[in-house]
Amino acid sequence: MYVDADTIITAGSVITAVAVIFSAVFAAYKWYLKQNEQDKEIEKMKSEQCLLTYGILACLKGLKEQGCNGPVTEAIDKIEKHVNKQAHDQEG
Repeated sequence: MYVDADTIITAGSVITAVAVIFSAVFAAYKWYLKQNEQDKEIEKMKSEQCLLTYGILACLKGLKEQGCNGPVTEAIDKIEKHVNKQAHDQEG
């Protein structure tokens, strides 16, 4: 078999094309893995935020039981409305 410049150029083009395609697929796969990792982190943060909200609500209710009123009652109402709204938005 005779190897001339055109054969070398064609082989180089094929190798380059395969490398570019492989790089694109690998980059897409890395992006997909990163998105999954971010989704897990977001779910973890939402869970933590939910616990903090319920903790704050419990503290506010404790203050209300001790006789604090005004802003405490208002904050309790706002938090409960928000929690209820979030629960209904997630169901739908």
